[in-house]
Amino acid sequence: MSRRKAIIQYFSQGWMMIALFVILLLPLIIGIALTCKSGPIFRLCGLDELLFSSIWKPTGGQFGFLPFILSSLYVTILSFIFSAPVCILAAIYLTQFASKRLISFMLPVIDILAGIPSVVYGMWGILIVVPFVGESLAPFFNVNSSGYTILSGGIVLAVMCIPYVLNMLIESFKTVPNGLVEATLSLGATKWESIKHSVLRKCSTGIISAFGLGLAKAFGETLAVMMVVGNVVQISGNPLEAGYPLPALIANNYGEMLSIPMYDSALMLASLILLVIVMLINLFFRYLIYKTQKR
Repeated sequence: MSRRKAIIQYFSQGWMMIALFVILLLPLIIGIALTCKSGPIFRLCGLDELLFSSIWKPTGGQFGFLPFILSSLYVTILSFIFSAPVCILAAIYLTQFASKRLISFMLPVIDILAGIPSVVYGMWGILIVVPFVGESLAPFFNVNSSGYTILSGGIVLAVMCIPYVLNMLIESFKTVPNGLVEATLSLGATKWESIKHSVLRKCSTGIISAFGLGLAKAFGETLAVMMVVGNVVQISGNPLEAGYPLPALIANNYGEMLSIPMYDSALMLASLILLVIVMLINLFFRYLIYKTQKR
């Protein structure tokens, strides 16, 4: 009987190790496949020209990815600036101040928001955000804009990311023992001082992890941002002008790759750049988590 149990345990551990190996192998396989498919374009252009040139003329063999990279970063940073304060304050209120009835009502609402397809957010952006930016916000700053701008993309992306990040923050704050908060209150601290010095410090790694995953997710969002960002190849620091993020480039142009030489390889390189940047974002936040835990 013991031998049978040992065999069953051996095979169970084996399947678990295989599953873990597959998960670890997937990013490597994706990276190798994208590298191989984007190889031909490196024979046409150097890496510095591809990454730092702003000229995008596929029919002339010029593939400068800088406008797309900067647009992606700009939209992602704007969405983080808009969503981060909302997420952290809402999570604090729901876990530390709100009644159980409100929490039980809000959690399904957050789950519904997280499950809404991105195309629905994109349509909402076209109906609400684009007219607001084009007809109200841009004239306030004496700027003529259609509303299809980097700012519109940042707002829509922020709304999409809020339920995703908020869920992780709520679960992180729930891990703080009530005794820790009560101990600080018994020492004369106010409710906010207790939250600031106990809850936020205890959950610092969870907060960093939630924001890191949210930022990586935001960087790769495609459809909703593509619908409102304008899709114009240019470099501009003005958020009231149009942009063209990397995911939108891939989604808009993949069907044209057979008619233009090297387009296939260029779009594969765009996917590879996207993958590398997301990996760098995750590694940066993992480093922050490590330093926070060490401190």
